[in-house]
Amino acid sequence: MTPDILCIGSVLWDIIGRSNAHMQKGSDVPGRITRIPGGVALNIAMAARAYGLSPALLSVVGRDAEGDELIAALDRLGLITNTIYRSDDLPTDVYMAVEGGNGLIAAIADAHSLEAAGDKILRPLDDLGFDGPIVVDGNLTQDLLARIARDARFAGADLRIAPASPGKAERLLPFLDHGSATLYVNLEEAGLLLHAPQPDARTAAEALRARGLHRALVTDGPNLAACAHAGGTVAHQPRSVMVTRVTGAGDTFMAAHIAAEAGGAGTDAALARALEAAATYVSGDTY
Repeated sequence: MTPDILCIGSVLWDIIGRSNAHMQKGSDVPGRITRIPGGVALNIAMAARAYGLSPALLSVVGRDAEGDELIAALDRLGLITNTIYRSDDLPTDVYMAVEGGNGLIAAIADAHSLEAAGDKILRPLDDLGFDGPIVVDGNLTQDLLARIARDARFAGADLRIAPASPGKAERLLPFLDHGSATLYVNLEEAGLLLHAPQPDARTAAEALRARGLHRALVTDGPNLAACAHAGGTVAHQPRSVMVTRVTGAGDTFMAAHIAAEAGGAGTDAALARALEAAATYVSGDTY
C-alpha cells in the first residue's frame, strides 16, 4: 500500500477510565476501563483511515508482548506499520486517562520510548520520497521538533502540527516561522505559544499568523473555532452536543480537516466538516 499521509509521533496503548459521574480530586466512582490503540499520531492516522486515506506511521514500538499486540491491531485496521521502528530494548509506550461527566480529570503520558528513540523514527523518510501531508506530533522531544522544523526534507512539506497537550505546546515554537506548517491548537495552547492568554479563537489564530505562522487553526471547545491563513480568517460555531468523551477529539478534528482538504474542500468547508466530525466524536455517536 502506498501512503498518502504520514503520521510522525506517538503510537501506544491508551488506557482510559470513563464515568458519567462528575468527578474531583479523590473521587471513587463506577465506570468503564478500556485499552485501545492510541497516541496523537496514531489517533490521527486511525481517523484519517476512516476517512479513506492510507496513513503510514513513523514511530517506535517495543518488541515486547504489548508491542506485538499493538502492531497486530494496527495491521487489522489497515494502517501502514512497516515504517515503525521496532526497538529491542525500549518498551511500548502507554497513556492513561480518567474522564468524568465533567470532562478530562487527569492523564499521564508515558512516551519515554518515543523520546529515547529520537530521530531513528525518521529513517524511512529517505526511502519514501513522500510529498503529501505530514502530521507531526508534539510528543516528540523539543530537540527533534526543532530539527524537523529546520530539516531540508521538510522545508516545503505540507506539515500539519499537533500539540500533544498544553504542557508540551511550547515545544512547537520552532514551527511558527516555518513556510508551510499548519498548526492545530486549542485556545489554551495558543495562549502558551503566544505567551499571553487569548480572548477567543479568532484573535488567537490571527495572532499566530502575525507571528509568522503559515496557517493556524484554533478551537475552543463549544465556542467559536477559527482558521487564519494567507487569504484571511474564517470561523465557525461548533454544533452543541452532550459530551461523553474527550480524549482523541482534537485528533479527530485534525484528521477530518486534512481529509476534507484532500477531497478538495475549501478553507471554510474544511473547517466546518472538521468541527462536525469532532462534535460527533465527543457525543459518542460513533466510535
